[in-house]
Amino acid sequence: MSQTTDTVIEVMPRDLSAYRQGNVGVDYVHRLESGRPGPHVLINALTHGNEFCGMTVVTHLLDTQVRPLIGTLTLSFANVEAYQSFDPSKPFASRQIVHNMNRIWSAEQLDGTEDSPELRRARAMREVVQAADHVLDIHSTAQDVEPFWVYPAFERNAQVALGVGIPQIHLAMPNGLGSGTPLIQYGAFGQAQHHGAAMVVECGQHFKKTTGDVALASTLGFLAHFGLIAPPPAQPLPPAKRFELLQTCVITSSDFRFVKPVKGFEVFAQGELIATQGGQEIRALCDDCTILMPAREAIVGREAVYLAKPI
Repeated sequence: MSQTTDTVIEVMPRDLSAYRQGNVGVDYVHRLESGRPGPHVLINALTHGNEFCGMTVVTHLLDTQVRPLIGTLTLSFANVEAYQSFDPSKPFASRQIVHNMNRIWSAEQLDGTEDSPELRRARAMREVVQAADHVLDIHSTAQDVEPFWVYPAFERNAQVALGVGIPQIHLAMPNGLGSGTPLIQYGAFGQAQHHGAAMVVECGQHFKKTTGDVALASTLGFLAHFGLIAPPPAQPLPPAKRFELLQTCVITSSDFRFVKPVKGFEVFAQGELIATQGGQEIRALCDDCTILMPAREAIVGREAVYLAKPI
């Protein structure tokens, strides 16, 4: 275990070179066939390079030689280049090299002329994502907050999250993120008529061991939901708490500041001041306005905070 100025790191990256050679023509992508009819499920890790819980899950599944009972299971490591850049003295810097890989999954960007490690990797993985019926994208949070699901506000996604049960908090997006296109809204997954579920699970703080435990439990529940593995033992869970994303605020000025220390899930009354930047104010849009994913530092162009309301 190591410690930076304000961050204890309980989990360090491991060498992934043994997993580079996949079997679908794309590095770090492994497809496991059952030989029986059933859904094709994609479990994706490391969309952000310093979110180690997905790496923990996918290496575990590969190391234990899990095999689907039905259908097809694909396991992938996404932004390995950012992951390999991890420096424990700057643990948040390896989130990305250039682009946020979870905001570039639009045809405009993937078919455009811009270049970056993240765009090259997303372009290489397009067919991997397109081939899946259902997608679980494993993430973690900068702040130590309760785990939660994030998904487009389609009933098919809500039903899967409720069926899996872990985590018990949901953030539904009726109109997308508003700051780019995430992997779970790529192509048909962003369309109401599509059959497949696609969701993010935010499993806890990046560098805590318990975050990997949540990620594994959520992933096994997701696979069991679609019949690819035997269901885990049932356990009583509290009722789900559901939120609807109202607005994603983006940092436009280096003087961005919250009015008080926050880490996520703080509640504000309608009109209450949340943050300021460049002479502008960010205020609560409704009573019980709940904030999620507040930025740790003021980096212009990155997301400042999500504003949500209870459903």
